[in-house]
Amino acid sequence: MSDIGKIIKISEEGLPKGPVPVNFGIVVFPGFQALDAFGPLDVLNVLSTLFPMNLSIIAETLDPVSTKLPIPHPRRVQSNFGQSILPTHTFATCPPLDVLLVPGGAGGFLPSIQIVVDFVAKVYPSLQYLITICNGADIASSAGVLDGKRATRSKVLWNALTERKTVEWVPRARWVVDGNVWTSSGVSSGLDAIFAFVGAVYGEEVAEQLSDVLEYERHKDPSWDPFADILGIGRKEED
Repeated sequence: MSDIGKIIKISEEGLPKGPVPVNFGIVVFPGFQALDAFGPLDVLNVLSTLFPMNLSIIAETLDPVSTKLPIPHPRRVQSNFGQSILPTHTFATCPPLDVLLVPGGAGGFLPSIQIVVDFVAKVYPSLQYLITICNGADIASSAGVLDGKRATRSKVLWNALTERKTVEWVPRARWVVDGNVWTSSGVSSGLDAIFAFVGAVYGEEVAEQLSDVLEYERHKDPSWDPFADILGIGRKEED
C-alpha cells in the first residue's frame, strides 16, 4: 500500500455504493493551460491510490505537447517558458473512456483546436462524465455537447464567447453540473470542480480526505464566484 493509502482511511459508510469510473482521459493541445490540466489530474492521481483507475493522455500525435503557444502571441512578451506533457494516445487510437477532461488555455482559440472539438463530439455519447475547465467549455460548446444544458466557463472574454444561444450560460458559478456534464469557471476552479465530482461519485468522505492530504481548502458552494464581480460579469442579469 502507498504512503497515501496508509494515511487515507475511508469508513465503510463512506465508500461508493456502486461501480465507479475506471477509464479516464484528458485531451491536450499546444497552448493548454497547465493548472487546468494538472490541478484536476493531481487530485485524480491521489484518488487512484484508493481505486483502480487508468489514464489516457490524448493529443493529435504522440509528440510532447507544450503549454506554450505554437505561434508568437502579438500582445505577449516572448519568453522561453512552458511545460510539456507526453501523450499516451492519439485521437485516432484512444481507448474507450468513462470520464473525459477538457482543459482550456490560449491554444483553445487557435483554428487548430477543431480536431479537439471533433474528438469531443465523437466520444461524448459513450462517456459517463465530461468535465471541462475554463475555456475548455468553449470546445465542448463548439462540439454541440452543451446544447440545451446549463454551463459556465472562464470569466475572461465572457461576453464575446458565450453567444451560443443553445447553451444556458451561467455567469456566476464556480462550477455547474447538468446531467453528466461538469463545467467549471476559470483555471483554479477546476480544483473545486474535481473535488465536487469526487464527492458526488466516490463519496464526500473520500473528497474531504483527499483535500486534507493535498492541503487544499475547498470552495464547496458552486455559486461562489467573486471573480464575476471583479470582472463585471452577470451584473445586468441581477439588476
